[in-house]
Amino acid sequence: WHELHVAVPGLPLARSRLLAGLLLRGRLAAGHPTGSNMVAVVVAQPLLAGPGDAELELRSEAQLQAWQRWAARSAEAIVGRLQSSHVKLLLSAGKQHEVLIYFAELYGIAVVEGLSPEEITLLCKVTGVAPFTPECHDAQGEVTDVAVAAFCQPLLLGSERYVHLGFSSTCAFQPHCLILCGPAPGVIEQHADSLQGAFKMLEQLSETVEQ
Repeated sequence: WHELHVAVPGLPLARSRLLAGLLLRGRLAAGHPTGSNMVAVVVAQPLLAGPGDAELELRSEAQLQAWQRWAARSAEAIVGRLQSSHVKLLLSAGKQHEVLIYFAELYGIAVVEGLSPEEITLLCKVTGVAPFTPECHDAQGEVTDVAVAAFCQPLLLGSERYVHLGFSSTCAFQPHCLILCGPAPGVIEQHADSLQGAFKMLEQLSETVEQ
């Protein structure tokens, strides 16, 4: 429920509306998605990590330069593999390394980063895909666990920026979000609680009918 509604204080209640697609609390870090039916992958962790341990300790200028060369080669290889699989949109938890962002923009792949673990879980449930990692499947092969996005665009609600993401009509489940407006946060919370209670009641009635 938390990921499927957005509270916008300072606006009249009448401005509340239902919006097709998902509103993500991330940001566009690279590229400007255009067109429709964009091939997208979901990423649950940074794609570029140091070789060996999760924490990389650099003790000299030479080590730093060596890591930078490794990072550039790795980032270009990852992004090149995504491009060869016609991926146009990367939906990422947390923050990706700036080198990977650079190559993504260079190769024409838009990146939405800063998504929460809950948003990543929701994306995987809605699309039916598993998070992409460079090691998954054949490291040199085509990326096949992909979703199809109908659109992806920034959206300003009040003072907060969101990413509005919609999915292709071929997707079995078409999610919608509620934008709940109100003069103050307390009023919005009351409406959100009432709506959540109504949805729970409908769910229980549906289960009874099915039985």
